[in-house]
This record gives sequence, C-alpha cells and structure tokens, in this order.
Amino acid sequence: QVQLVESGGGLVQAGGSLRLSCAAFGRINTMGWYRQAPGKQRELVATITIVGSTDYADSVKGRFTISRDNAKNTMYLQTNSLKPEDTGVYYCRAWAWDNTVYWGKGTLVTVSS
Repeated sequence: QVQLVESGGGLVQAGGSLRLSCAAFGRINTMGWYRQAPGKQRELVATITIVGSTDYADSVKGRFTISRDNAKNTMYLQTNSLKPEDTGVYYCRAWAWDNTVYWGKGTLVTVSS
C-alpha cells in the first residue's frame, strides 16, 4: 500500500509562484501531478520517472518544473508565472512497481487576477 501526501498549495496573485510537494510512503516508480479546475475534468500537468525523465502538458511548459528526490521519496512541482487558469486542486499520482495507481487527496491552488 502506498500513501501520498501533498502540500504547498495556497492563494497567490497572477505572476506569482508556489512550490508543491508530494511525499510518498511506500515504493513507487513514476510519479505525476494532475489538476482539476472547478467544473472541469482532471488533467495531466507533468510526470517524472524514477530516473528523472519528464513530460509536461503544453499549457505549463516553460512555467512549471517537476522534480523528485528519490532519497526522500518526494516529488515537487515548482510553479512560476501562475495564471488564473492554473487554479484548481493539484493531485499527486504514483505508479507502484506492480503498476497499481495511487492518488493523493490534493492541495488547492488559487491564482487571483
């Protein structure tokens, strides 16, 4: 069983930055950040493999950076130049080595204009 705990969300003005963290308790492989805006479906933000290969949604490329510290079993999302449309609940997702998928409970990011 894997537990994921997100932190770092909050209220920020447009153009500001936040650093989100996801602490994993258990052995995991690929990790990722997803977000869900009010009234919209959950969407991929970025993923990172165990060896550090990354992938980003087009909407966040050049503004967000995903990283991980395998020694701490923690993943990060540095969000810069935030826009109101980045508002939503940000969820951590992890794939265990048996391909079981786990989700965190989410952390709310609100970007004011």
